[in-house]
Amino acid sequence: MNILILGSGGREHTFAHQISKSELCDTLYVAPGNAGTETIAKNLDLKVTDFKAIEKAVLAHDIKMVIVGPEDPLVQGIADYFSSSETLKEVMLIGPSERGALLEGSKERAKEFMAMHNIPTAAYESFTKKSLEAGKAFLETLQPPYVLKADGLAAGKGVLIINDLEEAKAELESMLSGKFGEAGETVVIEEFLDGIELSVFVLTDGKNYKILPTAKDYKRIGEGDTGLNTGGMGAISPVPFVDEILMKKIEDRIVKPTVEGLQKEEINYKGFIFIGLIKVENEPYVIEYNVRMGDPETEVVLPRIQTDLVSLLQATFQQKLNTIDLKIDNRAATTVMLVSGGYPEAYEKGKEIKGIETIQDSIVFHAGTTTKDGKLVTNGGRVMAVTSLDEDYKKALKKSYQNIEKLSFDRMEYRTDIGFDLV
Repeated sequence: MNILILGSGGREHTFAHQISKSELCDTLYVAPGNAGTETIAKNLDLKVTDFKAIEKAVLAHDIKMVIVGPEDPLVQGIADYFSSSETLKEVMLIGPSERGALLEGSKERAKEFMAMHNIPTAAYESFTKKSLEAGKAFLETLQPPYVLKADGLAAGKGVLIINDLEEAKAELESMLSGKFGEAGETVVIEEFLDGIELSVFVLTDGKNYKILPTAKDYKRIGEGDTGLNTGGMGAISPVPFVDEILMKKIEDRIVKPTVEGLQKEEINYKGFIFIGLIKVENEPYVIEYNVRMGDPETEVVLPRIQTDLVSLLQATFQQKLNTIDLKIDNRAATTVMLVSGGYPEAYEKGKEIKGIETIQDSIVFHAGTTTKDGKLVTNGGRVMAVTSLDEDYKKALKKSYQNIEKLSFDRMEYRTDIGFDLV
């Protein structure tokens, strides 16, 4: 079958890398893609939220499966657009309905869902501009640090963790006054949970589910997890501190109630659930839901899946996920992100990337790359991820770092301490 992947980052290149190996895939398309996807698929110049243009491309290229990478098209209802169309409803779109996507599209909705289905999470209250003073009063009842979350999508920048009460009150007022635009019209304030974070990925057809490999990513730009938050500077899978006992708690208390909650609410959900968790004294709590795979976690999760990915996704759409045997590579996977100098703030594009042809025993997943005048150049803040597999994460990391030394572009930066907190 012909398959289309929507998106342009490292996540989408990783999907393309795995799907291109499947005997079930005839022609693979990526929209809009990057310089990496261009080598294994046909890039299409489409916006991921232009549903009419996507429909036209799907029909023109006889595409039978569409995998949605980023959250925006899901929150805007691309699954409903397909399912309500006579010409598209047979196309296997992998991603939840608009109602399902609200688990990521609205922090308030996610908290309400967790409360309704007894899923452990931090205590919280929601506030709007009209209830600003009540929000400030609520902050006074909490112990620092204070956690403020813009309700809507804010490109990963809508979560603030503040130690000073007066600063937290000022930021609440700023958020409700438009700091994050429409995303901040409602702000969720929640108690701070002190622990270590991890991510669990679930593939569900709305009834059945498969738990994919766990992962831990590193969001901050600086060594030792300091500095500004980014889209992710690296990741490791599996998470070394997740044992069978913790995993059983996660499945019984979080994964099962989440999937059962979707069923009870009659939400059409055929796709990935990315559960951001925190372990507090060996007890798991949900920080947030995402309704698609993460980036750079995808770059360590998918390479460990040995089952044909297209057959997994086909079974997901057909609600036959229970008939598939999920096989996982026992080796550890690590990825290290190379970024443009200045990221996550202002950075330059168009810097030539050298050395990619010399990489051995690692996979380079492109993110912000393109080709210009026959040369590979940077085209974003996060440029590429170097993924390696080995018997443990330390050996895998060593491979990634050895190969990174062969790569270069002007003002290339990366963290040298991925996995530092696991030693």
